[in-house]
Amino acid sequence: MWPREGAFLHVVAFSFTGMILMIGAIFFPFLEIAARGLSHKSSIFGVAMAFSDGFLAPLAFAVLTMIVALPIFRFAALIYTLWPLANGRPAYRHAATAFRLVQELQPWAMAEIFIIGTAVALVKIGGLATVSLGPAFWAFCVLIIVIALKNSFVSDWTIWKAIGQK
Repeated sequence: MWPREGAFLHVVAFSFTGMILMIGAIFFPFLEIAARGLSHKSSIFGVAMAFSDGFLAPLAFAVLTMIVALPIFRFAALIYTLWPLANGRPAYRHAATAFRLVQELQPWAMAEIFIIGTAVALVKIGGLATVSLGPAFWAFCVLIIVIALKNSFVSDWTIWKAIGQK
C-alpha cells in the first residue's frame, strides 16, 4: 500500500513549517503578565535562562530539550528521511536510523503538552493579573495544528516500506 499522492511531500512541508514556527516561538514574547502597575514579558528562552543558575539548571535544560530541541530534531529527521522519497529518489544512507529516532522520541517531545498546561495555568491566574498572549503563544497553537496535520499524513508502515524498497 503506497501513500496518498504527495503525502511524503506534505509531511516534509509540515515539518519545515513546524521548524520555522518553533524557532520563532523560542524568541518572541510568549506572554505578558500585568498586575498592580507592574508588567513582565517573557519568552520561552528567557524563562529557561531564568532557571539556568544553581540547582534549577537541570529544569532549564529539560524545558529547552523537551519543548524545543526534541520537536525541532524530530522535524529535521523527518525531512531527512522523506525528502528523497518525496522526490522519487532512494532513501538517504541513515534514513532508517533517523526515522527510528523520530518514533522513539515522540513521547518525549512535549510542545503540545506544554501549550495545554500553559492554557490551564493562564485560566487559573486570569483573575489575579492581566494576561496578554504574545506571538510565541499563538505560534505554539498553530504548531499544534501543524503537528496534527503532519501526523494525518504519516503512516509508519508506509515509510518503513518506502525506506526498504527505494
